[in-house]
Order: sequence, then C-alpha cells, then structure tokens
Amino acid sequence: MITELGHFALILAFLVAVVQMVVPLIGAHKRWPGWMAMAEPAATTQFLLVGFSFAALMYAFITSDFSLSLVVQNSHSAKPMLYKISGTWGNHEGSMLLWVLILALFGAMAAWFGSNLPETLRARVLAVQAAVAVAFYAFIIWTSNPFTRMAVPPFDGQDLNPLLQDPGLAFHPPFLYLGYVGLSICFSFAVAALIEGRVDAAWGRWVRPWTLAAWVFLTIGIGLGSWWAYYELGWGGFWFWDPVENASFMPWLFAAALLHSAIVVEKREALKAWTILLAILAFGFSLIGTFIVRSGVLTSVHAFANDPERGVFILMILVFFTGGALTLFAMRAHSMQAKGVFGVVSRESALVANNILLAVSSFVVFVGTVWPLVAEMLFDRKLSVGPPFFNAAFTPFMLILGLILPLGAMISWKRGKLGRVAKTLLPVFVLAVALGGLAWAMQTGRSLLGPVGVFLGAWLVGGALTDLWTRTGRSRDLSRLARLPRADLGKSTAHAGLGILFLGVAGLIAWEQEDIRVAQVGESFEVAGFTLTLNDVRRVQGPNYVSTMGDITLALDGTVLAELFPEKRNYPVAQMPTTEAAIDYRFMRDVYVVIGDRQENGGWVVRTYIKPLANWIWAGTLIMSLGGLLSLSDRRFRVAAGARKSRDKAAVPAE
Repeated sequence: MITELGHFALILAFLVAVVQMVVPLIGAHKRWPGWMAMAEPAATTQFLLVGFSFAALMYAFITSDFSLSLVVQNSHSAKPMLYKISGTWGNHEGSMLLWVLILALFGAMAAWFGSNLPETLRARVLAVQAAVAVAFYAFIIWTSNPFTRMAVPPFDGQDLNPLLQDPGLAFHPPFLYLGYVGLSICFSFAVAALIEGRVDAAWGRWVRPWTLAAWVFLTIGIGLGSWWAYYELGWGGFWFWDPVENASFMPWLFAAALLHSAIVVEKREALKAWTILLAILAFGFSLIGTFIVRSGVLTSVHAFANDPERGVFILMILVFFTGGALTLFAMRAHSMQAKGVFGVVSRESALVANNILLAVSSFVVFVGTVWPLVAEMLFDRKLSVGPPFFNAAFTPFMLILGLILPLGAMISWKRGKLGRVAKTLLPVFVLAVALGGLAWAMQTGRSLLGPVGVFLGAWLVGGALTDLWTRTGRSRDLSRLARLPRADLGKSTAHAGLGILFLGVAGLIAWEQEDIRVAQVGESFEVAGFTLTLNDVRRVQGPNYVSTMGDITLALDGTVLAELFPEKRNYPVAQMPTTEAAIDYRFMRDVYVVIGDRQENGGWVVRTYIKPLANWIWAGTLIMSLGGLLSLSDRRFRVAAGARKSRDKAAVPAE
C-alpha cells in the first residue's frame, strides 16, 4: 500500500510542478500578485510529495519488499541495513528519484528563504526551477519508474553491486547530487534574470550563497568518491580521470568560476554577462554528467550504463534547457552592460584570470572525456584518452592558477599595486622556493612534480596565512581576526586547503613506492625500510560475503606499528569479488597492503605501497569544504540582506 501511495505522490508532484511552472510565470509577466504568490505553496507541496515518494521507496528497500522490481534487482534480505538504505539510490531509478527530491528541496528553500527577492524575480526563479523538475518527473514516470511491480515476486533479491556496499560510497552520491542539482537554482536565477533583463549587485548577492552551497556539497562528494576509490578498488589511486569522475569534476570547476565571478558582480557590478553564462554552463555540465553516467555511451567502472533510449531523453532535456538558456542569453546579453571600471592590475582582473583558467581547464576535461566517442562516431576509430593526456593538458592551468591565487586574493579592488602585494608575499615566496629546493635535493632521479607541488602548496598556504596576518593591522592585534567577516576567513581557509591538496597530490604521485611479491605464511620482507610479516591467511564469513583475510604485522626498526588485515571478498549472490585494502594511516605517509590470490607454491600475492602525504589530499578537501561553510555562514550572505533595510527606510515618511 505504501509503495502505491509513493507512486501516486510522485505523479501528484509532477502535476504540482506543472502548475508551479506555468502560473507564476504568467503572473510575473502580467504583474498579478495572486498568481505569483502561488509559487511558494506549490514549491513546498511539490517537495513534500516527492519527499514522501522517496521515503516510500526507501521503506520498500528497508523491509525487503520484493514485489518491487527495483528492490529485487538491487537488494537482498541478508544485506546490512546501511546498504539496504543506500540501495535506494544505488541504482538508476532510485538515484533519479533522489535527483528530483533534491531539485524540489532547492526550489522549496528558494521559496522559504527568498522573501526579500523582488516578487517577479522570485516567481520566475521558482517557475524555471519547476520547469526543470517537470522534465525529470516526466523522464522518471515514463522511462524509469522506480515503483514497477513484479508479476511473481521472488523469494529473495539479486543484491546490490558489491562495490557500492561501502560506507564511503553510501554517502558519496547524496552529497554529489546536492552539488549537481544545487547548481539548478543558480541556473534558475540566471534564466529569471535574463527574462527580466536585469542583473545587478543584489542579484550577485542572491546567487552567491546558492553557488557556494552547491560547490561545498560537490567538494565533499568528490572527496568521498576519491577516498572510496583509494581504499576500496585495491590499486591505491585516488583519481583516474574516469568519465564519471570527470562528470562531477567539470561542474565543480565551473561552480568555482561562478562563485568568484559573482563576487565581481556584487562588488563592482561588472562581468554580468559572463556570470550569467557561467551559471548556465555550470548546470549544463551537470546535465552532461547525468547524460554520461546514464546513457551508456561511455564506459566507466561506476556508470549506470543504461539503455541508449533513456540517454536520448536526457540528451533532449540537456539540449532544451541549456540550448534554450544560451539562446535567451544571446538575445539579452547586450542589455547587461557592466557599470564598474577596473584597471589591469586589480582584484577584478585576477578574478577574470581565475575564471578563464577554471573554465578552460573544464573544457579540456570535457574534450578528453568525449573525444573517444567523437572519434568512434566520425572516424570509426577506437581511442582511449587516459591520465597521460589529462595530466599533460590539465596540470599547466592548475599551476598558473596556484601561482596567481595568493596575489589575486590580496590585491586591491578597482586599481591595485602589484609591487606592494609582491613585497608582502616575498617571504612566503622565498620559503616556498626553499621548500621546493629541499624536496629536489632530497629526491634522486625522480620527476619535477614533487618539488613543484611542494612549492605551490607552500605558496598557497603561506599566501592564505599572510592574507590573514595583514588583516591584524600594524599593531598585529590578533583579536581583529575574530571580527573579520566569515566570508574572508572562509576564503583564506579554502585557499589553504587547496594548497594542502596540492602538496598531497604531488607527494603521492612523485614519491610513491610499490612492491609486489609472493609471500609464504610466516615470511617477513622489507619494503622501503618497513618490515612486513605475513602471519596468516584465513577464511572469514561476513554477513553477505565470504572473505579471504590476511594477517600482516607492520614494523619499523623492530617496533610494531600496526596489525593489518587486507581482504579479498566474494559476494555469492552477486557473484562478484571486491578488494579491501588494509591501510596504516599516518600524518606523513600511508602503508597500503593488498592480499591477492594463492599461488601454486602455496604463497600469496601481496602488494605493498608506501604513499607519502596521501592523507593530505582528503585533509585539503575537508579544509576547502570548511572554508566554504565558513563563508556560507557569513550574515552578509542572507539572501538580499540589505534589500529589506532599504525598503524599510524608504517606507518611513519624511518629517
């Protein structure tokens, strides 16, 4: 009964979204307050309905209701409860329902917290948001219905993909979707502004918190996915430039560019057309990512790879919304003239450079991702674009971005003095060069990536700290830092996090050591100064898997550091193995051990990696996210905080 109600609520949400799309838009055009006012209750009702529908589907997974086809295909009665819950979105249909739930959530939040927006703009934003929802409701109801019943329910299910039965990947998709879909509200603001023909400083202030929230969620989601790949897949990498990885990374780059560009709109009323374009492209690339994951046109280890017919439907949604918005942009771009004038040496110019680097690097990732498909379609050639291309084509843009970031963060608005900022940052530059030189001197016969990464990381972290230090004034009153706007604290924190991320990536790639051998039970062996002893290999029964578990002692100079238990699991229902690495996490390095198959001589394959600074990658990601949350908590980011004050003052009669 509950699942039927969930299906009915989904259809009802679709109908409410249609009303929300049409009525407020007409009301805004005709200036009819009653019609415009319908947007808020419609947005709230739509969210409650789709929320109930999603809860009904989750209930079916929790209770192992095998009368639903989706539950049969993605669950099993013996599966742990966490993965029964995450199985709700660990498939195509359920994840699309999560998509529209988050879409409705952002629309409802815009209704709840957008009371200070002009009535016409607010109505149009919610109408555009509803239009996107209508398209995805139609996609779900007609091509991807999660509530399809089984004619003859089986006794048990087929289990969830074992790779998805992991805490990291259980929480990775919701965060990623909050970022992906969160960019839809920025898109709605952009299209609504184009319809109205007005973009001003207030618009920049309204759109910034939404962009920032989406960027933070994307950062957390990408970080969780990277961490999962690192410890779960068994090859020890944190990023492989997989198409699905790229699908989330491209919107992240555009969101970062949009965030910085919106600052210029708010502060200087410049870059209006560019900011609108970035808002359209950011969500457009989110739709491209959805198409890549669900169309099956590109191969990935964690794509849904559904049938092409569904891909065509998503492609139509992509073309309609992105193409329609770009057409509207072309018609209205001339009306968005910039008011602020700034010099070549200014913070505005630094933010323009930041935008260009981020946007171009995103297009580089896009070309590398889709080029194999283009080559096969047009030239009948099967090509593989892998890490060598992305590392060579993408890295230079990040290097330049890292170089200019501390300078751009400290230079003045409108017209700055580069020499003064350079003088302030000179000690940091000297320290960064010295640390890079030290790294170069300590390594022998290795690549330049390590020293360059150390230099850039130290330069970014030092630049962020110097920026805060200059805010203490000549008296160096540290208490002034507590009175700084949280947006400024968040900016420095996020930039420092990026520097720590650079340090971790460079250290891991440049100085990693690997050892692969066949070891007998009881045998000890040396890897990079560490002593590893294979004590035992035993068979362990899990809740829904059978594991081959190794017992390895890790020691250094005779001192035992850890007992490691790498596993190779086999899931009988899904008939699929997974690798569970055992990792000794330390501040400066990880020791990463994987157990392989038994050999003819009775020994076991053991792979050992020494990974310097590996944890700095995820520490940097967390610090970047913390910086975003600090900025988001700034009271100035309350939607149009100054608008109500202005209206209140205007309402006071003159004496």
